[in-house]
Amino acid sequence: MKANTESWAVVGGGMLGLTLAHRLTQAGKQVTLYESAPYLGGLASAWEFGGITWDRHYHVTLLSDTFLCSLLNELGLEQEMQWVETRTGFYTDDKLYSMSNTVEFLKFPPLNLLDKFRLGATIFYASKIQDWKKLESIPVADWLKKLSGKRTFEKIWLPLLRAKLGDNYQQTSAAFIWTTIARMYAARRTGLKKEMFGYLPGGYARVLGRFAEVLKSEGVTLRLHSGISKATSVMNDVVRLEMTDGTTADHDQVVFTVPGNVAAQVCTQLSEAEKHKLNEVQYQGIICASVLLKKPLAGFYVTNITADWVPFTAVIEMSALVDPREFGGQTLVYLPKYFAAGDSILNLSDEAIEARFITALVRMYPHIKRDDVLAFKVSRVRNVFPLPTLHYSDNVPAMETSVPGVFIVNSSHILNGTLNVNEGIKLAEQVMPKLLSASKAKPVALRQVA
Repeated sequence: MKANTESWAVVGGGMLGLTLAHRLTQAGKQVTLYESAPYLGGLASAWEFGGITWDRHYHVTLLSDTFLCSLLNELGLEQEMQWVETRTGFYTDDKLYSMSNTVEFLKFPPLNLLDKFRLGATIFYASKIQDWKKLESIPVADWLKKLSGKRTFEKIWLPLLRAKLGDNYQQTSAAFIWTTIARMYAARRTGLKKEMFGYLPGGYARVLGRFAEVLKSEGVTLRLHSGISKATSVMNDVVRLEMTDGTTADHDQVVFTVPGNVAAQVCTQLSEAEKHKLNEVQYQGIICASVLLKKPLAGFYVTNITADWVPFTAVIEMSALVDPREFGGQTLVYLPKYFAAGDSILNLSDEAIEARFITALVRMYPHIKRDDVLAFKVSRVRNVFPLPTLHYSDNVPAMETSVPGVFIVNSSHILNGTLNVNEGIKLAEQVMPKLLSASKAKPVALRQVA
């Protein structure tokens, strides 16, 4: 790097960080991306188990995911996307039902006709709401009870809220449900009335491999195994990054894409008010089990669960969407369990989780036996998505900090959408003008960089 060339660092190699690095280097910046893990992707990363390589967590692309599709087009991958009509299951009262079309919804036994009408009306009404901001002041439970009725709330909505949020649903706003419904309905505004979900052959291992190739060709330096322990502003407003291995690196501008509580710990020069706001963001975590089976379950891409004895949130039968040949002709299933900070499930060993999860799975699907399980692997992530609490957008931490050259951009800044790959890319695109504007306002430090 030459003297006086503006140097940027992006900390965090998830899809948000990768997209920021991509756009910054296209804007003429010299970019280094730091990732503490030995691989790129963050929540979208891939891994190997049971002889296959696929996504560490479950992901699906909707027709409305325009930011993701646009990026895939830049990477030369969009034309290879496979679009599939999927089916949805519902497990309630210890029975499995199909909820894949209007006729099946009308036949759904757990609800009477009036309950079904109010449930359908709630979803339709939510899909038409434009002003999501006002929903932030309404508790989600109050909103759903008023629209759907007490019986439908207790039979359908409450188990689903608890599965994703635990007892934290009591402090969650109605905007949480709105964002989920809005994303699904946006996919249908393409003119198709069917649920068409997409995937790329090879999964996110293929996306990330290609993305890394493009970034390197653009001149981005990718530094894996590079955890950041401290970031400080030093002479001439240079931001000095201290690595966990004791080395240091200086940059003019640094963008942290890590969770708020991590940023508060690393950026020691932040004001106490800034640290407090970052630490106030509450995150839901996830334990996500990948299970490889000899045979299919029921052919539903997603099965929602309302039975309180089931230890996981849902059943994601990925091979109901993805061609089973991607998995050697076997069935790939994800069993996610969302949890709040301090949940006792974090203390369980992988073996204990496997025993608990597989016991429930064979009870739900009697044709599945324990010896049908070929492989089982557990991913644990403490900070997955911020809890959308009441008045959330009024309390979001600022992206530009009081430390010159330090920005914090993460999932807490997704205000009107659910956490998914498309929203992460969208956030990167939206924040770029702000980053570049701040860059112009700060002169490049007079220093010689090796």
